[in-house]
Amino acid sequence: MNKELFAALESLEKEKGISKEVLFEALEVALISAYKRNFQSAPAVRVSIDRDTGDIKVFSQLRVVEHVESDQQEVSLYEARVYDPRCQIGDIVEMEVTPREFGRIAAQTAKQVVIQRIREAERELIYENFVDRTEEIITGLVRRFEQRNVIIDLGRTEAVLPVEEQIPHERYRQGERVKTFIADVKKTTKGPQIIVSRTHTGFLKRLFEMEVPEIYEGIVEIKAAAREAGYRSKLAVSSNNKDIDPVGACVGPKGSRVQAISNELKGEKIDIIKWSEESEEYIANALSPAKVSSVILDSEKKTATVVVPDTQLSLAIGKEGQNARLSAKITGWKIDISSETQFTEKSLSAIGLADPDAKETEELVVEIAADPEVIESEAPGEPEELTAVTEDAKDDAGEEALEEEKEAKPKKKSAKATAKKGKKSKSESVPEDDAAEELSADD
Repeated sequence: MNKELFAALESLEKEKGISKEVLFEALEVALISAYKRNFQSAPAVRVSIDRDTGDIKVFSQLRVVEHVESDQQEVSLYEARVYDPRCQIGDIVEMEVTPREFGRIAAQTAKQVVIQRIREAERELIYENFVDRTEEIITGLVRRFEQRNVIIDLGRTEAVLPVEEQIPHERYRQGERVKTFIADVKKTTKGPQIIVSRTHTGFLKRLFEMEVPEIYEGIVEIKAAAREAGYRSKLAVSSNNKDIDPVGACVGPKGSRVQAISNELKGEKIDIIKWSEESEEYIANALSPAKVSSVILDSEKKTATVVVPDTQLSLAIGKEGQNARLSAKITGWKIDISSETQFTEKSLSAIGLADPDAKETEELVVEIAADPEVIESEAPGEPEELTAVTEDAKDDAGEEALEEEKEAKPKKKSAKATAKKGKKSKSESVPEDDAAEELSADD
């Protein structure tokens, strides 16, 4: 029987990967439980299994006393010295009490406990193997579905892909091989629970490490990433070698590298941008593919005002604000996007030049949007303040109208009103000249 026991333990060690010593300890605990249950033994019992021969011995641990009151807990000094001649009163002496047979009940109890310990050892081994593999990509087979969660077979164990970690609108088929990201490994009473994800930002980073050799070798570094799984992602990269373009390395020849990752993510669009230490440049790059005119930073509030051409406003914001949202995530700045016209209107209102809704202001907005330097810091209403803005209007009025405008212009009227008055004066001067010629002809 001992040979059969050793053969079974060796087989378990090979199949389950559990150390034989762990199995011996589990078996000893099982035998203690079986012995106490079936033989009304002393509370303190120790079972020893010889690692070489497989012999099993049971020892009862008794306290040495002068007068024995409990046979299961105490032993007299005279009897104890048969086993240990040097023992004294108060010592603990082990006496062998191995029964000839444990019986079927004892063997069955031992079997159950051994199986339980083997399961616990397996779970502990699986936990130790996977707890160090968090934030790695692992490939498994779709085994079954529990409610809306997907159970993935990893070989020796199973992982759970929760519904919130699944890419929206993605469908899984039983037996399909999928790549997932190990997000967490938990130890529970039912064994280790492995949580995997396909929406985690780390999944995107690991895919680029697998696909782009420059990232794996450390030449190109991923500085930041932001993702809305299934729709769009942004990745900020930099190069430690000035001769290597980080964006080009990630895109690959004819976009092959980024396209392979996009296909794995079910068509998710990926924007690869160049990281910069300059916040203005980094924010402008983050809003790609939109073009940025200027970036104004407020370091105290960690906010950035971005001005884009009027035709680029919708592109900068993105569908339902997606591009602006991802840009804010990847940069860490709160971004306020304005078109050039909107920014100019705000600037005029801030310095109090005119009402943005007034008709006269519309031409000012167009002029200042084309050349923002025309905004002056003088008080509103001064004639000199609007001179640069109305140069084109003055050219249209003609030289004679401009001269009359300078002479007749009131001190606090707008340049546009003066130009109109100049035009009117010119139109009225023509009949006077004609009348003068008629008088001279009559004379």
